[in-house]
Amino acid sequence: MSKPIVAIIGRPNVGKSSFFNYIIGQRIAIVEDTPGVTRDRIYAETEWRGRNFTLIDTGGIEPEKDDIILAQMREQANIAIDLADVILFMTDIRQGVTANDMEIANLLRCAKKPVVLVCNKADQFGELPAEMYEFYQLGMGEPHPISAANAIGMGDLLDVIYEKFPPQEMDEGENEKIKVAIIGKPNVGKSSLLNKILGEDRSIVSDIAGTTRDAIDSEYTNDLGEYILIDTAGIRKKSKVNERVEKFSIMRTLLAIDRADVCLCLIDATEGVTDQDAKILGEAHERGKGIILVVNKWDEIEKNDKTMNEFKKNIYNKLAYATYAPMIFISAKTGQRVNKLFELINEVNHQNALRVSTSVVNEVINEAIAVVQPPSDKGKRLKVLYGTQASTRPPTFVIFVNNKELFHFSYQRYLINCFRNNFGLQGTPVRLLVREKRGKE
Repeated sequence: MSKPIVAIIGRPNVGKSSFFNYIIGQRIAIVEDTPGVTRDRIYAETEWRGRNFTLIDTGGIEPEKDDIILAQMREQANIAIDLADVILFMTDIRQGVTANDMEIANLLRCAKKPVVLVCNKADQFGELPAEMYEFYQLGMGEPHPISAANAIGMGDLLDVIYEKFPPQEMDEGENEKIKVAIIGKPNVGKSSLLNKILGEDRSIVSDIAGTTRDAIDSEYTNDLGEYILIDTAGIRKKSKVNERVEKFSIMRTLLAIDRADVCLCLIDATEGVTDQDAKILGEAHERGKGIILVVNKWDEIEKNDKTMNEFKKNIYNKLAYATYAPMIFISAKTGQRVNKLFELINEVNHQNALRVSTSVVNEVINEAIAVVQPPSDKGKRLKVLYGTQASTRPPTFVIFVNNKELFHFSYQRYLINCFRNNFGLQGTPVRLLVREKRGKE
């Protein structure tokens, strides 16, 4: 069976994200004293007593309000409850039982799922705090005092959660899943694309730029393979990043790019390529990720038989360092060509992980040298002795030469183009490492 899912539910600012980060062992969820910082569901996998499980952090559940963001946060929490095998109901022992806690308890009773009641911020060792007994009135069973900030009571709580897991059956083999990060500037349609693919309201979608603040993982399977889709916060220009929380989101997006195998770089067709698009794409390029340029909102463009080619030419002119990246024109709103993304994702992932034998690498190098002689300077000519592939993701080749100073950038680019012509390498950066080999070394 699949891994058990544990959802952390509670009102804002009771310490859900602090608990999540402690259990996962790294700072994934944004932690801030501002209520409502965690807006979307955040998934991460962890383990206790040899049992792997998925932990979901959620936005706080507020009383009924007209605010669109708060309403969708409630909806996201409800989806997490539906998915969960065990629900962790987090409360704040310092504030006691609130009316909001009572509403959440009523909601969880209707869910008919195993619930573990947690009283966070019990920061003192020793006897149980008297305030804890107040929480029995929630009707959620025995309350478990912990301190996520000070790591008090965490092991005992995990034991309780473990006992509520569904029976363990034979573990499914872990198939290789392609990790796909959906990146781009705010309001370009990243969450809309994710929702269109998944067929559910997986991420909060609104017209307010910057709605998605966390990088969110979603598992997805179709006839072409298994994928982990990572929706990310849009990266704004530094001059527009004022909130401390939003700075965390930018860091989270960059970490999502680091984790990804392939990045879908969304570009708004109605705006064209901007400097911010180039910067975001540059982050994926510098990290050696597979890249696909996805021009979204194509349904909003008036077209003729030359429009697409003109768009391609304009985009590649502005993104000259990424002309290796394939381009696809879609509409996340209507679903136009969305289903074709996964063929490209598979191909780009394969190319990013491509390994070529040393003999074939040197055949290409020798052919390249025969066609275009290496450059010379002041009577000294560059000699390309041999090459080999050092690593993948991205494909990285070590080239041994007699003099590194003679190996000009232009000739390096020529060799990379020869590799691309022979090996494909669509959608992936290519790295050259130059090593100098003299005499008998």
